[in-house]
Amino acid sequence: MKNEAWSDKEVELVVADYLSMLRDELKGISVNKTFHRKNLAQLLNGRSDGSIEFKHQNISAVLIKLGQPYINGYKPRWNYQHILEEKTIAAIANQRTEFELVFSQFANEGNIILPNKVDYEKFLESPPEHHLVKEPEIKYERKPIKINYLEREQMNSSLGLKGEEFVMNYEKWRLIKEGKPLFAEKVEWVSKNDDGAGFDILSKNNNGTDRYIEVKTTKLSKETPIFFSKNEYEFSNRNRTNYHLYRLFNFSQNPKMFEMKGDFDSFCHKEATQFKGFF
Repeated sequence: MKNEAWSDKEVELVVADYLSMLRDELKGISVNKTFHRKNLAQLLNGRSDGSIEFKHQNISAVLIKLGQPYINGYKPRWNYQHILEEKTIAAIANQRTEFELVFSQFANEGNIILPNKVDYEKFLESPPEHHLVKEPEIKYERKPIKINYLEREQMNSSLGLKGEEFVMNYEKWRLIKEGKPLFAEKVEWVSKNDDGAGFDILSKNNNGTDRYIEVKTTKLSKETPIFFSKNEYEFSNRNRTNYHLYRLFNFSQNPKMFEMKGDFDSFCHKEATQFKGFF
């Protein structure tokens, strides 16, 4: 079956298997991906484990483009075929009520228990390898769920505050470790009192200049897109030399972070999600 196109039935089966795992994961039920993959392989036309996993990663990409959560262990791959998009949308539409419930619970969950101690030495990771690759446009106009639950998760105030508090502690640790304890005392949680500043935390660079930190937090993996305001975007342009994005991910399990410096145009691809009309 090597290089042979997937049939409609095969695509339906792999989508159903993925969505079954996703439901369980979002409900906090342990998922054995290897077990699922082996059972699924028996229903397909001789597909290899690698081929099945690649399709699962394609489904992650479809879900991200639809604004919905995805399985953490399946890194999104964007070169998917149109039929995979159609079958994923149709499957979610057929179970809309259930998926709206689990997606909503994922986005609005506020009871996140973080580890008592974090090894900051192992905390930082590199940014996504293909962070400047443009995502394909959704060709299929109908969306099964109108609410963008990835954006809704980022708007979760409890999650956002915990992420910012986490970064406050990290910044103080970083400055002390680099021999700047006086700078550590000056780290300021700006957004706690002024949510229109255009950034969240005012810290210091090693040379004493200001470091403007924008914190974006998700419970999903590092490839999850971020959402930012016009104010944040313009502030990053005016202060690109000292502007830093701190992207927290895997936040509810094993918090990690990558850091990007500059303005938003320099470290991510942006797309308009809504417009305002004047009369």
